[in-house]
Amino acid sequence: MRELYPRTGKAYAIGVTGPPGVGKSSLIAALVRAERERGRSVGVISVDPSSPFSQGALLGDRIRLIDHFLDPEVFIRSMGTRGHLGGLAEATLQALVLLDAAGKDVVFLETVGTGQSEVEVIRIADTTLLVLMPGSGDSVQALKAGIMEVPDAIAINKMDHAGAKAMLSDVRSMLALDQRPDRGPQVPVFLTDAVRGEGVPALVEALDARLAGLRADGELERRRGANLAAEVFTLASSRARAHLEASVAGDDELRSVLERVERRELDPLSAVDEILRRVFRITDG
Repeated sequence: MRELYPRTGKAYAIGVTGPPGVGKSSLIAALVRAERERGRSVGVISVDPSSPFSQGALLGDRIRLIDHFLDPEVFIRSMGTRGHLGGLAEATLQALVLLDAAGKDVVFLETVGTGQSEVEVIRIADTTLLVLMPGSGDSVQALKAGIMEVPDAIAINKMDHAGAKAMLSDVRSMLALDQRPDRGPQVPVFLTDAVRGEGVPALVEALDARLAGLRADGELERRRGANLAAEVFTLASSRARAHLEASVAGDDELRSVLERVERRELDPLSAVDEILRRVFRITDG
């Protein structure tokens, strides 16, 4: 990472999020095809939920992206969340850096699709695409869960569905109600069909236009800077937790603190204060 990091910053990172089962992987396959037709090299980082027992993942994107396996200009990397919240695996940004340094023009980041925690994708991607599907209760839940505040573009997949146009109207109405002063331009909404590729060229043009707009007003560099600064704290938090767990496991007195909590002799907040004081010399004052 130390050697590669100075060579990065050229790839366009597009986060693709949305509820499970709306066709994110299928739409990414169509977007990859459209990008390749434009002569661009593409990377795909697809994160699937891990089993809480085996930590394994199905990695279903491997099935839906099979058309691109033999293309030397497309690199697909699957990973499980490994228990990491927020829709993205902890190593996702590092994988993005590697693909960026390898010369990929566009990198798609597909998230797990578990609801409100998906907002973490905004901390890594340059642009975020929200995928919805008509006739899905999960899609309605997505509208209520705060995900509508994340995207730079929205795709309503399976445009032949009887409720597609009604959902298009509902989404636009909800976007019109967002009166936050820091809200940028109106988020474009597209009807798409990932299997047939309908609506995909217009979506690609909108994503390109969004990147051009971010570059023009300097927002792209500001957004990337904030993302990278946040990643420093994410990595620091992860290492601090690992150090805490190892310290508690190797110290009889610290283990006794947890045992007192289990016996309800000590409250959890007081236990935290005591552990931090002993391990990191941190006090609440």
